Amino acid sequence: MDLNRRHLIGATAAGVAGAVTASPEAARATQLTSALGRNVTQHGVRPGSPDDQTGALQRAIDDAARSAVPLALPPGVYRVGTLHLANGTHLLGVRGATRLVFNGGGSMLLGEGAGHIGIDGIICDGSNIPLPARHGLIHCLGGQDIRITDCEILNSGGNAIWLEQVSGDVSNNIISDTAVTAITSFDARGLIVSRNTITRTSDNGIEILRYEIGDDGTLVADNRIEDIKAGPGGSGQYGNAINAYRAGNVIVRGNRVSNCDYSAVRGNSASNIQIVNNSISDVREVALYSEFSFEGAVISGNTVDGAAFGVSVCNFDQGGRIAVVQGNVIRNLLPKRPIGTAPDDEAGIGIYVEADSAVTGNVIENAPAFGIVAGWGKYLRDVAITGNVIRKAFAGIGVSVTAGAGTALVNNNMISEAPRGAVVGLDHARAVTADLSADGAQRYAQVVIGNNAVRR
Repeated sequence: MDLNRRHLIGATAAGVAGAVTASPEAARATQLTSALGRNVTQHGVRPGSPDDQTGALQRAIDDAARSAVPLALPPGVYRVGTLHLANGTHLLGVRGATRLVFNGGGSMLLGEGAGHIGIDGIICDGSNIPLPARHGLIHCLGGQDIRITDCEILNSGGNAIWLEQVSGDVSNNIISDTAVTAITSFDARGLIVSRNTITRTSDNGIEILRYEIGDDGTLVADNRIEDIKAGPGGSGQYGNAINAYRAGNVIVRGNRVSNCDYSAVRGNSASNIQIVNNSISDVREVALYSEFSFEGAVISGNTVDGAAFGVSVCNFDQGGRIAVVQGNVIRNLLPKRPIGTAPDDEAGIGIYVEADSAVTGNVIENAPAFGIVAGWGKYLRDVAITGNVIRKAFAGIGVSVTAGAGTALVNNNMISEAPRGAVVGLDHARAVTADLSADGAQRYAQVVIGNNAVRR
């Protein structure tokens, strides 16, 4: 071959021109293929084809997994049914350009007993095709180190992501228009759910669940969750941004939540839950809930602007006890809960607690009912309410004085513009005393009232 100087210059120029004109997405796909592993087109997969690519793409997935190398999916649309993910599968797409479009089946991406799976940079479009109950468009059962990152999951006809007995990381994804719940985890084994954007679901945003009460330890952090509907109805099972059920030691931190039919964070029988530093607006039931059979809850540093109820720590009758409610800003509460809850359920309350709890350093403003309430009938024990600021509540602090109720300390609070009274005694939901903070007021041995600053 006569490789003279002119040929060499021409070849170099052509190569430079090709590099300049190639799209960034195509260039990235080429780099992924050459540097890291396989390219699906090597297996006869045709991006952009109107034909179903399930068979060819499954062969590519299996081959790459056997060889323990990533599989690159160049930009384009791939029409698929159910793809099975073997142990070690790592799918690499071009973010915003690689799109899997669902043709139907139980799930789009299915891992059963397979670990070390990576799904990165892929759009998964469920085409609004209904999925079986308790299935996700991405569905992983019993896998260690499952990582779903930088993906977009939309139009799922069931759950978007369903995980059982999984450890790993679900982060930096965009999940929208989901018929059920965006992310559901059962019996996690070490899971992080972080920095996801979740919009428009019909059941819940994120569910951290267990079949039986036990340690879970999932971290739910820095997610943005908006527009969560209670599509099936109910009295609080649906319409929640984040729901922890029977899952102990869950941390819910730094999330931005808005426009939910029910709660922003709902801990049900979830011991040692931490709900900290979340920003919440426009939720229509209890914003932050710790209820039923739990021991230990920290609800701290949150802002709530617009809810029927700010914080509720309840169900001492079923073992719910021990909480710190500290440093929250709660304002602009609503006078009613959503249709579907019991018609006599309380609303317009900033903070409600029952047993073995400290409520301190909170600021509550514009509460149609009470700023803070301690106890329900006889279900009150060892509650300290100190150092809070309550403004513009119908009544400042309500304390159960029913026979059998336990001790409450109310001390060093600032209460202003509470026409019904700064501190009043309650028989369940009904105020039955005058202002207990006033000079000469009736005294109850179990209600210790200290030096509160009251501006009437």
